[in-house]
Amino acid sequence: MDPHGCETRTSKEGHQRTLQALDQSDRYTLPTYSRPDIIIERGKGAFLFDTEGRSYLDFTAGIAVTALGHADATVAQVLYDQATKLVHISNAFHNENAGKLAQKIITTTRQHGGDWAYQLFFSNSGTEANEGALKFARKWGKHIQGNDKYEVVCFTNAFHGRSMGALSATFNPKYREPFSPLVPGFVRVPFNDTEQATRAITEKTCAVIIEPIQGEGGIHAASAEFLKALRSRCNEKKALLIFDEIQCGLGRTGKLWAHQHYGQHCQPDMLTMAKPLANGIPIGAVMTNAKVADMLVIGDHGTTFGGNPLATAAALSVFERISEPAFLDTVTVSGALLKDGLMSLKEQYPDIIQQVRGQGLLLGLQFSKDPAPLVKIARKHGLLILTGAGNTVRIVPPLNIKPKELCLGLEKLGKALQQFL
Repeated sequence: MDPHGCETRTSKEGHQRTLQALDQSDRYTLPTYSRPDIIIERGKGAFLFDTEGRSYLDFTAGIAVTALGHADATVAQVLYDQATKLVHISNAFHNENAGKLAQKIITTTRQHGGDWAYQLFFSNSGTEANEGALKFARKWGKHIQGNDKYEVVCFTNAFHGRSMGALSATFNPKYREPFSPLVPGFVRVPFNDTEQATRAITEKTCAVIIEPIQGEGGIHAASAEFLKALRSRCNEKKALLIFDEIQCGLGRTGKLWAHQHYGQHCQPDMLTMAKPLANGIPIGAVMTNAKVADMLVIGDHGTTFGGNPLATAAALSVFERISEPAFLDTVTVSGALLKDGLMSLKEQYPDIIQQVRGQGLLLGLQFSKDPAPLVKIARKHGLLILTGAGNTVRIVPPLNIKPKELCLGLEKLGKALQQFL
């Protein structure tokens, strides 16, 4: 048994299985990912375990997805019960879970001050949610002004997905350039630059899309003044304001939605969500206000799998738990504990850690050099972390992580930093 009560295999048996599985993967899957030579076999709570019996404290949460940790018993039971009843019927028919989930998300958002929230469209992922929101925005432009109102304003360091529309709004050239030319009409301006954004939003603008707190782009938060200016300018030019909260929403910052930290003057017209909504079961959604919803008609958009009975059953269970005020309060407390620990590490290593950024359990460490080697060192110490743009390490553990696990992770990170100097 390992220290967490999980059975381990012999090293020889586990090593052989790992080599066989890695060979199989290399032979038969496209090489689009850079992954370490380990095979993750199972997880429990904040921990993952590989085929050779090694344990890892997971400060990645599947890239901010497993909000309730791995192998959550309640989610597993919901999935089992639903799978024995009904998994898929397509959107040619209603299912009993999708409507319940939509009502729960809308009404809860309103209870948290989001009176703008009106209706939902369910997708399979965050990329698809953003793609849907961009489509809705293009139709909005035609509805308001005709074919000339089609431009979308987006921002430096943004990441909105890898489909052609979402990729067109994404900043990093390494993601975009191999697939150019992309969708026309996207105007990119510096993040948090109110003056340039105001100039960019014109009569031709149908929408502005922004992450209130950027994730993959390096954990950069929009200023309240910037979001307020975007809201005001969108109102002036009859453009839609889209908040991409795929990584920063659904409790990650200690509030249901990240933009709620900015007050009532920073409300969107559409909001996209996905990652933690069903704790790893693929699902996303676009939440719209009434003026967007009333413009859309049957046939404007669709999906085969989006909102299926299995995914929405899981999402309903997860959303009910992570939207509870008491749960959100624990995220705030945990986030403060983690941030204090990261600040202490910054004080110990001021030459390599330049800044600690973020909110709740969406935190970033800005380094003075490429932190990719640190990720490998930390993994050897049993800690999983992620990189982000601009020499940043993202710290995004499960939202229900225990204080002692946060302390353990900080201890492991400290040991890794000693070797990273």
